[in-house]
Amino acid sequence: METSVKIRRLCLVEGRTISSVARQFNLSRMTVRKYLNQADPPKYQRVVPRQCPKLDGYQDQLVEWLETDSLRPVRERRHAMLLYEGIQLVGYQGAYDSVQRFVKVWKHASGQSIKQAFVPLVFAPGEACQFDWSHEHVILGGVNVKIKLAHFRLCHSRKSYLRAYPRETQEMVFDAHVRAYGFYEGIPRKMIYDNPRTIVDGVYQGKKRDFNRRFLSMMNHYLVEPVACTPAAGWEKGQVERQVGIMRYRLFVPKMRFADLDELNQWLHHQCEQMGHKPHPTDKSRCVDAVFAEEKAVLRPAMAPFDGYYERIACVQRTSVVNYDRNHYSVPVAYVGKAVSIRAYADRITIVAHDQRIATHARCFGREQMIFDPWHYVPLLKIKPGALRNGAPFVDWDLPKGLKTLKTSYLKRQGGDREFVQLLLLIQDYGLEPVTVACERAIESKTTQLAVITNLVHRLIEPEHAPPMTIIDAPVVKRPPVANLGRYDQLCHQEVNHA
Repeated sequence: METSVKIRRLCLVEGRTISSVARQFNLSRMTVRKYLNQADPPKYQRVVPRQCPKLDGYQDQLVEWLETDSLRPVRERRHAMLLYEGIQLVGYQGAYDSVQRFVKVWKHASGQSIKQAFVPLVFAPGEACQFDWSHEHVILGGVNVKIKLAHFRLCHSRKSYLRAYPRETQEMVFDAHVRAYGFYEGIPRKMIYDNPRTIVDGVYQGKKRDFNRRFLSMMNHYLVEPVACTPAAGWEKGQVERQVGIMRYRLFVPKMRFADLDELNQWLHHQCEQMGHKPHPTDKSRCVDAVFAEEKAVLRPAMAPFDGYYERIACVQRTSVVNYDRNHYSVPVAYVGKAVSIRAYADRITIVAHDQRIATHARCFGREQMIFDPWHYVPLLKIKPGALRNGAPFVDWDLPKGLKTLKTSYLKRQGGDREFVQLLLLIQDYGLEPVTVACERAIESKTTQLAVITNLVHRLIEPEHAPPMTIIDAPVVKRPPVANLGRYDQLCHQEVNHA
């Protein structure tokens, strides 16, 4: 390019001859004439294709791998470096550049290198919010854990919200929506989703979808229109798709460490607030929070949170437990053999019978764990008091200090387990607090007799449980009595004579 400019200037401006210019640049006169006749910069054209003799015996193998990878998702396809390392294992001795050029030519010939064009989307304030899941790796409590990250993004203001969960189940979807609407302090008109099974039961031609009934209950509660994207058309919710990649490298590289999931979510909440100070992607003069302040005024006001649970029916086993997600949760023994409803929330398990809540447990995400509430089994101790010593629900029972002391004292003597069961039954009748106070007073008095403790309990609760007194009107005397002192003298005379 530089040589062509110099030659044209010397000949056409300064009047130099072609021969002198050819001698100066050590070029043929034909080349100098070519530069003078072409105003455009000269272009190099390869006449003979570049040869790769060492790759000749491995081209079929590369084509087979490339055709196999073309059937896989994009994220699972091998790039040129992995293909180069693969054929090295089968004897390839050539350079990486040869493999890279071959892969590039093959992808261009097969149409895989053609970039798809997209139309930029514009959303009005409060019109839509996009939702998606991503999988990230963090260290929780010293253990490498794969978490599921729920992503929300308001399409107009680009305000983001993130929440981490151990699962992608439907109750997690419900909890994420409740928390996101609380974070935004408002509700958009539309929500844009993929087609996960927790949301969509059936995908049909076009935009027709068969949404999950429980999911529609949440949409009906918040009066939000659900919109499902076309399969394999992530550009329809491109904002949140791009957010997934950005947040992965901004927040989780290098791998972060947290004590537990609650600490991780607190950190994510803080990060979402801090990201609001960044410039808006399309309006560089303002930050995201400034645009969000305008959009927030258009969002519908947040309402009462949706009761987001996943429900299924189960039969209570003879050990008075129900199974859910490969864990066992206790229920009162009165419901053994009966059908109950298990309502799974993101953080707890609730068991319901006849529309009444009969048990609640913190949710466990392990496997084959037994989660007991010992009070569920206390009525059974009436007929099986020996179970108090080795019963699984009672092994790690966290009782108040006074009750622990009495339990140790009772179980040291024969028949003491039956007496302690009677004490536990008092708690069911009168409550934990008065019985605990009575036990502490009995220990201070250096006695552990059940009769004394029962008496103390009755004395503590008597003012509350004593029946109210009813005052009866006294009878009215219509004829007042007349005093007769002679009757007294007569009685005294009779007593003297009898003596």
